[in-house]
Amino acid sequence: MARKFLYFVAFCIIAAIAGLFALNLFQDDLTRMAFVPDEEFVEQAALEPNAYEGFDLWYARPGKAGDDITRYQPQFEETGEGEGDPASSAQGRAAMGEEPDAGPASDELAAPRFAVFFVHPTSFIDRDKWNAPLGDEATESRSRLIIKAMASPFNRAAEIWAPKYRQATAGAFLTDEPEAQMALDSAYRDVEQAFDIFLEQADPSLPIVLAGHSQGGWHILQLLREKVAGTPVESRIAMVYPIGWPVSVTYDLPALPLPACDRPDQPACILTWSSFAEPADAGMIMKRYSATPGFTGEPRGDSPILCVNPITGIRGSAASAEENLGTLVPNESLTDGALVRAAVPARCDEDGLLLIGDPPDLGPGVLPGNNYHVYDIMLFWRNLQVDVERRLRAREGSAGTAAGA
Repeated sequence: MARKFLYFVAFCIIAAIAGLFALNLFQDDLTRMAFVPDEEFVEQAALEPNAYEGFDLWYARPGKAGDDITRYQPQFEETGEGEGDPASSAQGRAAMGEEPDAGPASDELAAPRFAVFFVHPTSFIDRDKWNAPLGDEATESRSRLIIKAMASPFNRAAEIWAPKYRQATAGAFLTDEPEAQMALDSAYRDVEQAFDIFLEQADPSLPIVLAGHSQGGWHILQLLREKVAGTPVESRIAMVYPIGWPVSVTYDLPALPLPACDRPDQPACILTWSSFAEPADAGMIMKRYSATPGFTGEPRGDSPILCVNPITGIRGSAASAEENLGTLVPNESLTDGALVRAAVPARCDEDGLLLIGDPPDLGPGVLPGNNYHVYDIMLFWRNLQVDVERRLRAREGSAGTAAGA
């Protein structure tokens, strides 16, 4: 069966996000009319306490039968020049923070053992409800395609858990009405319940990676604040990737239990970015961001957002395209994806946007203002795969050093 997931990832997120922003360019009222529910918010009934104990409410988890969409491994584009994984080259090894003779490349080493809890972004676009119902075929189909593209950089984990949840609809992110936050909070309660089961049933010896994109990134940060901080679980958190969700350096980061990532070999830190080609215009997303309070309770205003460069793994840094180990892009027939080396550079600007240079041709998913939000993870697919393994190995090394001290 032809694999067209990258095309549909672009399609479904465009439907959920790009149209929203495009309409906003012309008339806020029209945007609200098209996407924001005009129904009263109806509180969702709580799920049964054991709802997440089985397999039905998971897109992926250990023991679930069928194709595991999170284990997808794209191949590198065949160019005839230096074919193979760039991580095995001297240049690729340098991008990983290794000396050219530092030993085997990432794929030649046994993957470190860790568990991933991944929360997918918004795939529900209807305006007749504030939250997606479970079992909605169109929404869950879009979610599977998104997860396949976005969770697969973590595919070498020992365990990957990706829950279904009654997500807030896309229109909830376009209004200041209280129903929007109520919908997001309601969605979080499902994620929280799934996380509790994850903690009960996942291998307790494994370090944990929390990851998500967009709405999923917000839920991950909420888990970090409410379910992890100050608990024994905090010592197991190896990395946090709330990708594509703007984190205020001034008004969010101080209220989180982990710091931003300052070094490529630093575990137990927060790594996120928001991708824009140049010239970048982030006015639309920054308007909403500025008006909402941060985790400290103060309005974010024009405070810069956190930008950790996914190529270097260093906060506020820059990297050339040659250091990009592999961007996941569709082929011409849209039947599959391939990893393409050196496709885009990346540099963090003073506002915290991750700038990727001239707009690359990746497909129809680019949002107004040269916003590459749809492609945040795919732009740096292979670098993200390398990043998480490098940080887990650093964590293992520091633990070993402490044990031998």
